[in-house]
Amino acid sequence: MAYIDGFVVAVPAANKEAYRQAALAAAPLYREFGATRFVECWGDDVPEGKVTDLRRAVKAEPEEVIVFSWIEYPSKAVRDEANAKAYRDPRMEALGAHMPFDGKRMIVGGFVPDLHERGAGRPGYVDGSLVPVPVGNKEAYHAIASRLAAVLLEHGAMRVVDAWGDDLPDGKLTDFKGAVKATAEEQVVFAWVEWPSKAARDAGWGKAMADSRMHPDNVPYDEGRRTHGGFVPILDEPTATGA
Repeated sequence: MAYIDGFVVAVPAANKEAYRQAALAAAPLYREFGATRFVECWGDDVPEGKVTDLRRAVKAEPEEVIVFSWIEYPSKAVRDEANAKAYRDPRMEALGAHMPFDGKRMIVGGFVPDLHERGAGRPGYVDGSLVPVPVGNKEAYHAIASRLAAVLLEHGAMRVVDAWGDDLPDGKLTDFKGAVKATAEEQVVFAWVEWPSKAARDAGWGKAMADSRMHPDNVPYDEGRRTHGGFVPILDEPTATGA
């Protein structure tokens, strides 16, 4: 079963290219360790929330931009071995010594994905979100998420992923659970939608929201604590893209 490592990072806007270059250097190492995809997405449309939002999730400063990123693996076992190799590899240690962002505020975790795909290709735009879901509502959440994914795929989305939290470490400053103010009875879902372009995303959401299937009578989580934003991919390995 596939496995995802998800990340949310606050990066100074002036360090965008330095961040991309650091990711470019790290991506082939993770492929060597077993990853199948390495994606970095630069914040473009990250709204402020009433309860929490992605900026507050990583305690972003005014001059910082939110990066939403993930690494895909064929299994959790491969992911665990990859992280062990990365920890031991002096090349990774050298990269870590020169990070163009505050790594203490980065949030990271492992997730089990539920994948919905329409076809191949690399996205031009990504909608990313974090969702707090009561553990007892896991099946109800996946049922609704699958239904909504079908609607989004009909209206232009390339891929919809809902990944259930599996290995979410506690952070000293922030972490995934803190990002959505999750209770002890809740788990965090790391989710994203891939679109061909921002224009396709805007048009797709317009059509999708007019579809009655997008408006269930009840949702099995607290919508007020869901955090989300729109992002432009700046790196998508094995195929790199620029922005």
